[in-house]
Amino acid sequence: MSVLDTLREAAARLADSSATPRLDAELLMAEALGLSRSDLLLRATDLIVPPDFEAMLERRLNHEPIAYILGRQEFYGREFTVSPDVLIPRSDSEALIDPAIDRMGRTGSMLDLGTGSGALLLTLLAEKPGWRGTGIDRSKAALGIASKNAHSLGLANRVVMQQRDWSKRDWMNGLGQFDLVIANPPYVEVDARLDPDVSDFEPVGALFAGKDGLDDYRRIIPLLRSLLDPEGFAVFEIGHRQDAAVTALALEHGFAVHLVRDLANRPRGLILT
Repeated sequence: MSVLDTLREAAARLADSSATPRLDAELLMAEALGLSRSDLLLRATDLIVPPDFEAMLERRLNHEPIAYILGRQEFYGREFTVSPDVLIPRSDSEALIDPAIDRMGRTGSMLDLGTGSGALLLTLLAEKPGWRGTGIDRSKAALGIASKNAHSLGLANRVVMQQRDWSKRDWMNGLGQFDLVIANPPYVEVDARLDPDVSDFEPVGALFAGKDGLDDYRRIIPLLRSLLDPEGFAVFEIGHRQDAAVTALALEHGFAVHLVRDLANRPRGLILT
């Protein structure tokens, strides 16, 4: 079949397993051909279906996320390497970036708790050239991905990646204080039903946080004063039904709280001062 016919057939096969079947088919075809999606669409009538396409399509039919198949994901206009060792950066998380930038001065230091791919930390460093950052994660593999992204974005000289686990007693030793602490911790309830694209492929340790999804906020927020400069602030991503519970926890520990909403007007983040 021609590339166009193959794309139509692939989209039909993906209809039951993807919310964006035609887009998925085009992205996979472009990757198999070594082209951009726009070049694929411009040249489709002149191209031959590559032998790798069917294997990539089968992976998507088995619900593997497109980002893992391609090995990359765009976030805030930049491309990040991803693998099953890290959560896929999502557009919802971009809602945290502008409110953080608005409160950041010309220079400062930031700490990213559970950095994963480094998307939050590295985006803020790229947007604020006078800042330096530290990213921590308990996963050595995730830190490898974050370090790779720091190098590809030209930020390696302004960031340090460290293996630390905030469930351990002495995890803060030697970290110091920061002008900004940002975190997208695990916040999914352990018995939550997730799409197979997420539950079967993304790292469990970065998703689930106890019966109500709040375990990691309970660990981190009581320790924030030790991590923050007195004039500093913290930004947390939250689940869209967790704003009241996490706000109450922050107020209990003496923080003022500002709610951040995403593009769908759902609660998405909290700024603590």
